[in-house]
Amino acid sequence: MDTPTAPTPTSHYFTSLGTRLHYLDWGNSAAPVLVLVHGGFDHARSWDWTARALARDYHVIVPDLRGHGDSAWSSEGSYAMHNYVYDLAQLVELAGRDRVSIVGHSLGGSITLRYAGLFPEKVGKIVAVEGLGLAPRRLADRLEKPQPDIWRDWILTRRAAASRIPRRYPTIEAAVARMRERNDHLSVEQALHLTIHGVNRNEDGSYSWKFDNALHAQIIEGMAEQALPAFWQRIACPVLLCLGLDSWASNPAQDGRMAHFRDARLAEFADAGHWLHHDQFDRFVETLRAFL
Repeated sequence: MDTPTAPTPTSHYFTSLGTRLHYLDWGNSAAPVLVLVHGGFDHARSWDWTARALARDYHVIVPDLRGHGDSAWSSEGSYAMHNYVYDLAQLVELAGRDRVSIVGHSLGGSITLRYAGLFPEKVGKIVAVEGLGLAPRRLADRLEKPQPDIWRDWILTRRAAASRIPRRYPTIEAAVARMRERNDHLSVEQALHLTIHGVNRNEDGSYSWKFDNALHAQIIEGMAEQALPAFWQRIACPVLLCLGLDSWASNPAQDGRMAHFRDARLAEFADAGHWLHHDQFDRFVETLRAFL
């Protein structure tokens, strides 16, 4: 997989909940709309290879989530799930179509599946790449912990994060090395592309990741996660759930979560981890085209 070249996207901004958010538009406005939603600590340019492959057949729109990429950070350092879902709802309305298809990875998949449960009439098809949230066993462990303890832990973690200095890398190569530590399936070319678009240059010449450091200290609301099946059951469109067989994610066909969907199927990817759309790109795009 080479570094993406032409066609190239144009940058645009919109306002949601008073926050200036960035998205990429890959053109072809007369085609069906396809929205690609990245995961946590990631950015819109993570989808460049996928967007480029599909831009001739779809009007591809790729947002930077709030606190990520070139979107603004929350003034409170707070990134609640309902805000992310509202942002996606705003973007879909701006697309001006009766229906869109959406592909979401990880956090992006969780956002997408919630949105589709709220507005099933707006979504034609969904691809969720490991985007179902906590596995049932992990959720059960979370719910065993009293809510006051969860809140207290969050306050202490948030307080500690407030004094955390964002990590600085002396060179792009050092940041690329860190990128490959997170996903050793990445080629040097992939990691370089993701890093170049994922860092800002500091005044001293070093590099830091674009995402808000406050994302490291967000409260996980177990009760809200427990309510997810109610969202999934309201989704009216076909859903493709993608799983990397080298990932830490739980298999939704085996743990019972897939049964909550009206029309869902599972695609498994060998030799792929959590970022399977990078690790097995050719097969991912082939699967995506066939499903869409």
